[in-house]
Amino acid sequence: MTIRVLLVDDQPLLRTGFRLILEAEPDITVVGEAGNGSTAQDQSRALLPDVVLMDIRMPGVDGIDATRRIVRDAAPGAHVPRVLVLTTFDLDEYIVEALRAGASGFLLKDVPPDELVQAIRVVAAGDAIVAPSVTRRLLDKFATHLPSAHQQATPARVGRLTERELEVLRLIARGMSNAEIAAELVVSETTVKTHVGNVLTKLALRDRVQAVVLAYETGLITPGAIP
Repeated sequence: MTIRVLLVDDQPLLRTGFRLILEAEPDITVVGEAGNGSTAQDQSRALLPDVVLMDIRMPGVDGIDATRRIVRDAAPGAHVPRVLVLTTFDLDEYIVEALRAGASGFLLKDVPPDELVQAIRVVAAGDAIVAPSVTRRLLDKFATHLPSAHQQATPARVGRLTERELEVLRLIARGMSNAEIAAELVVSETTVKTHVGNVLTKLALRDRVQAVVLAYETGLITPGAIP
């Protein structure tokens, strides 16, 4: 299957660079480009990409609003692209909001080409990018932007989980992969996949990124708790 990608960035040179990298891959094709969020929304409707590589800081409609519109405003049953957000990290304090808007993960703008390609494949396959070193530091730094647990009334949702599923959720929030969770719990990776699926289904979450945010919102993981 060919992965259809829409590039969204207000810097033409960056878009050109990403296009050259991606179109060198046999399973990826760039179907369009946009220089702002409004155009990205229109292009997404018209081109039906599998993945939208989305910058945050753009004139007019920024990447957060564009992500929200693309992911959340799609008609029931309609094709919904996965959004992979780009950030400069040290400058962008909006990344948590982008995740809550529906992004499936984020990359640094200086990401190595092979990691960019792999991230797009992972997101296109329906998973999410939760890089431990970046996600932990980022959520620790900006978790105060998230509503408190009582504001979101989420503890009742977490209460639906079994003790093992709750344990798996905590490990997901620490940025662990399925293989790492399996090693930590001394179970098979297949068993972990089943637990992860149950967690996402019971909590009505789209992917692991939303699980990380929920863990912070409910206090299962607190800022500064993870080294």
